[in-house]
Amino acid sequence: MAAKPYVVPYRPRPDVVGRIDYEAHGKIRFKPDLALFSQNGAGYPVTFFHLGQFFRTSVKMFSVAAGQAREILYSPDYFDMPANSIARQLPSNSGFAGFRLQESKRRRDWRTQDWLAFLGASYFRAIGALEQYGLSARGIVVDTTAPTPEEFPEFLEYYIEPAPSDADPVVVSALLDGPSISGAYRFACHRTTGVVMEVTAALFVRKTISQLGIAPLTSMFWYSEYDRGYRSDWRPEVHDSDGLAMWTGSGERIWRPLNDPSRTVTSSFLDTNPKGFGLLQRDRYFEHYLDGVNYDLRPSLWVEPLGDFGAGSVTLVEIPTDDEIHDNVVAFWVPKTPATAGTSYRFNYRLHWVADEPYPAGNLASVVATRFGRGGEPGKPRPKDVTRFVVEFAGKPLEGIRSDEKLVAVVTASRGDVSLVTCEAIPHGTRWRAQFDLTLHDAAPTELRAYLRMGAQTLTETWLYQFEPRSTPS
Repeated sequence: MAAKPYVVPYRPRPDVVGRIDYEAHGKIRFKPDLALFSQNGAGYPVTFFHLGQFFRTSVKMFSVAAGQAREILYSPDYFDMPANSIARQLPSNSGFAGFRLQESKRRRDWRTQDWLAFLGASYFRAIGALEQYGLSARGIVVDTTAPTPEEFPEFLEYYIEPAPSDADPVVVSALLDGPSISGAYRFACHRTTGVVMEVTAALFVRKTISQLGIAPLTSMFWYSEYDRGYRSDWRPEVHDSDGLAMWTGSGERIWRPLNDPSRTVTSSFLDTNPKGFGLLQRDRYFEHYLDGVNYDLRPSLWVEPLGDFGAGSVTLVEIPTDDEIHDNVVAFWVPKTPATAGTSYRFNYRLHWVADEPYPAGNLASVVATRFGRGGEPGKPRPKDVTRFVVEFAGKPLEGIRSDEKLVAVVTASRGDVSLVTCEAIPHGTRWRAQFDLTLHDAAPTELRAYLRMGAQTLTETWLYQFEPRSTPS
């Protein structure tokens, strides 16, 4: 396919599909009693999504048994939809938009509860250990921050193999195509405590790509405790993920709190054979959100390379947003090898949709809070160009350390002057707090780095933060 010109996929009746908006699409539901594999013994039934305004490409679905694929043909009779729905005007070969895996038939609520969904371009998402959907993954990203418009390759065919039992994975094979790249994917999808997916991807570049992103994660971050002052919403925090976690090839653990920047920001973290990275939701306190949409239960998503990823970079893209309806954060791996026409890649990795990082560093404490405000010394005028930062750490390595022991906060900044660096135990708890002031004389952003140590021993992961002076409270 990649050796041939790109062919735009079939999109039936754009005049009709374009009118199936969010409200109309929500009224079209697949009849669960007609679900694929619903008549088998154990395993997970499959239901399908209808085409709509935001999902216009016809996607083919196949059931696989004994090595043979059988296409599932579209019919409006598979769906409950209003008698006057404009979707009834679609032709009989319209196809589906995507699919989802329902919970095990051993559960009484399997008809209404699902745990994995593939829908739109190469997007998919799964519930985590706290039984909640949140951020998404994608098969691939192309030119997300390149000067040219972003390209959205699409999964055009899915081949679904049933799980023989609840303990076995559902295997999904997918064909991907786009103007610049073609590919084949295999997903072994395990319904465990959360969801674990083993991914194999074979990619073939049709046209040279400026920025090729592997194992991409897509999430939403509007605001958190450290930049609440600039928002007009009533809730204390609004985000699906609050930070990027990285476990580098050299073994360093890094936590980078997310931002809603004033302009699109791309951050690249060079590495070779990373051990993992992910967008996590660490804040699990309902009182920090006060929202019925369960932000406190949103899953964390961790990428675990299986085999060598080679040299490249974990890339984080943060896009300005003014609402929670937009996914404005993307993280992915960019190979160092240029994605020129004729290049091919093969990647194997595991996706963990869980509550917390699947491989925590037991010998290091984690960042649990980032805060900042007006700096300066108490009792004196607070200068406008000085910001006080407070970073809190917690974890087993800090437990049992007396408050009078000499922990040191190691703080560096790419720009500006760092002063008044202190480290102290937080009363009535097991957290330790690093504090420092940063003096900046212009509005350019700066990169901050901090961790705690005792003597030569590092006790915490590394906190990284990109600070825009605009965030200083007035």
